[in-house]
Amino acid sequence: MMKVCELTGKKAQVGNNVSHSNNKTKRTFAPNLHKKRFYIPEEDKWITLKVSTSALKTINKKGITAVLKEAKDNGLIKKW
Repeated sequence: MMKVCELTGKKAQVGNNVSHSNNKTKRTFAPNLHKKRFYIPEEDKWITLKVSTSALKTINKKGITAVLKEAKDNGLIKKW
């Protein structure tokens, strides 16, 4: 299962672990993702999305239909 937000496109980033002796080893920074069900009243159906917490805050602010429309315009989702 890919660790990518379905609405914002956030995905894992790569960086370094830095030890006390300043040795550097590769590591990944995973996004804070949650599987969440949303109700779309216009279509009278539920959808399940894997979204980041920042996307959840945006949904609470703008509404699910506006965020889905933006994601569709940006090419992140094909159909909802």
